[in-house]
Amino acid sequence: MDWGTELWDQYDIIEKHTQSGLELVEKYVKFVKERTEIEQNYAKQLRNLSKKYNLKRGNKDEPECSRFSSFQSFLDILNEMNDYAGQRELIAENMMMNICIDLTKYLQELKQERKTYLSEAKKAQQSLESTYKQLDNSKKRFEREWREAERAAQYAEKTDQDINATKADVEKAKQQAHMRAHVAEECKNDYAAQLQKYNKEQNQFYFNDMPLIFNKLQDMDEKRVRKLAEGYILFSDTEKHVMPIIGKCLEGVTKAGTNVNERNDSMTVIEQNKSGFERPGDLEFEDYSQGINRASSDSSLGTPKGPMDLLGKNRSKNFWLFSKKSKLSPSTLPPFSTPPAPSPANGPSSPKFGRDPLSYCLKEINKTVKPRISSFRTLRRSPTVTEDFAHLPPEQRRKRLQQKLEEIGKELQKEVDQSEALGKMKDVYEKNPQMGDPASLASQISQTSQNIERLRGELSKYETWLAEAGGRGDTLRYRTHTFNNNGAHDVYSPDGAHSDESTPDASQAIYAEFDDDFEEEELTAPIGKCTAMYNFPGASEGTIAMQEGEVLAVVEEDKGDGWTRVRRNNGDEGYIPTSYVTITLNK
Repeated sequence: MDWGTELWDQYDIIEKHTQSGLELVEKYVKFVKERTEIEQNYAKQLRNLSKKYNLKRGNKDEPECSRFSSFQSFLDILNEMNDYAGQRELIAENMMMNICIDLTKYLQELKQERKTYLSEAKKAQQSLESTYKQLDNSKKRFEREWREAERAAQYAEKTDQDINATKADVEKAKQQAHMRAHVAEECKNDYAAQLQKYNKEQNQFYFNDMPLIFNKLQDMDEKRVRKLAEGYILFSDTEKHVMPIIGKCLEGVTKAGTNVNERNDSMTVIEQNKSGFERPGDLEFEDYSQGINRASSDSSLGTPKGPMDLLGKNRSKNFWLFSKKSKLSPSTLPPFSTPPAPSPANGPSSPKFGRDPLSYCLKEINKTVKPRISSFRTLRRSPTVTEDFAHLPPEQRRKRLQQKLEEIGKELQKEVDQSEALGKMKDVYEKNPQMGDPASLASQISQTSQNIERLRGELSKYETWLAEAGGRGDTLRYRTHTFNNNGAHDVYSPDGAHSDESTPDASQAIYAEFDDDFEEEELTAPIGKCTAMYNFPGASEGTIAMQEGEVLAVVEEDKGDGWTRVRRNNGDEGYIPTSYVTITLNK
């Protein structure tokens, strides 16, 4: 069954139905567009959420917090949420490309096709109406001429019977009647021809032209319905396609939770905050009611017995277990200030003490209480940060000094490498003047040498402080060069003593190191590797294709945009989606 046969007389219904079908496609496209906007907004909010709770660069708490497994797991969750947001964006992008844009383009084609078919139907209708008008005109003309012919015949017959009419009048009336009859006959023949023509066109219109147009409209509408059904399926398949990756993101969140190790976090707290101080000993009883042994009393004041004496040496740390401290009586607090010099054990007592022992003791107590209270206020002030980290507890000071030594060692190694490069470049310029002027490197060589000497001094200084703190620093091994007037360079060991290493042949070094007018710039060292979980075509500019299971070197981490820079063994570099790979960074 088709429209041309069954709906031959329902032109208006077909026109309305096809129009409502196009409106349904437009409505679905609009629905999908709004869905993509929701996905994009959702992804944007997820990215902003991850960014909000991620530690900002330069945050002073970041170095300490980053060592806790719970903190690292939280960062992993934020990264997984960022990748999850990327998948939501991918859903929105694919829906826009595969559904909205495709259906919109197809909709325009349908509108043009429908317009063409309706135009053909209207043209056929107009042609049939035009033929019918011609038929109607010929019919009316035939009717009119036939009546005129009848009247002319009646007039001729009447004239012929009239006895008063002349023979000429009778002949004239007969001729007029004959002429009218001839014209009527011609109109009759014309009317018959027009009727035959109209019947033929009407038969063509209702049995051929319009059924064909209606069938084309039916095919068009069925294709529209089929295309719309494909759009419905794509709406689901688009999200199903990224479900495995979203599942990986959620698995990453679960893995982050299982990676939390509370015991290691506790050990990290100890490692970061251990001071290295010994616990304070018991306070000695000082009996002021007896004949005070001046020597023992004074000497006891200078012995660290409690936490306050330790605070005197390291006031940046608060040794009270709780922030709200109970007030202690002044007699229980040992003095902060330097105690008076003790008298000899068997020496004479003070003259004042001999005259009034009790008042003297009270004065001495008052003297010790006043500076104690003054020093207690200083505990609330921020400590003065020194270059040798003396304001830190012993254990923390050793760690900071060791960390500083490593930083200086790396910086020194960088300067040494630059010095070596400048030395090689100077050798090349001297052997090949056309490549450059050796004198142009003098300022850079001098600056590099000054930097090396400065860093050596800092290295020695921090090594001395570390030795004082009871630690041992393992500095980086390096080589440096000093240049004589001939451009030759000598190799030195870390302590500055001349080593026995021989200088390689300069001519060999020139052509080995600087073939083809210097070597190509050294590639960035990989920071890890990754394994592809899915295929990626790499069709966009700047991306690189990869196959599932392929192992690539990671050159640059994801900066929060969902892309990671990688390199193949053949040197090809490009960006890939972070959520498509499993990344393992070097430790």
